[in-house]
Amino acid sequence: MNSTFVILWKFRPKEGRESEFERAYGENGEWVRFFKKGKGYIKTEFYQDANGEYLTLDEWTSKEAYDKFRSSFLNEYQQLDRKFEALTAAETHIGSFVRS
Repeated sequence: MNSTFVILWKFRPKEGRESEFERAYGENGEWVRFFKKGKGYIKTEFYQDANGEYLTLDEWTSKEAYDKFRSSFLNEYQQLDRKFEALTAAETHIGSFVRS
């Protein structure tokens, strides 16, 4: 199997904004629709734990594919980030990994 590039984020939505957060960041959310514009995007996995925190896993064919997407769509990426930052109380980039 070929390796892929995975980006992990952890979020804590603001109280009362959980549904909006899920619509924006979930597997069929606006971020996923945006990522689908990128060549090399594979999928997003979306998890919620018992404490109300969320984990997103964005998978790309390679780091190069993700970097190319990010640079090509930087303005739109930043706009979405600003648009949805009001939904989160905490956002942590856990890391970026190669999955083999």
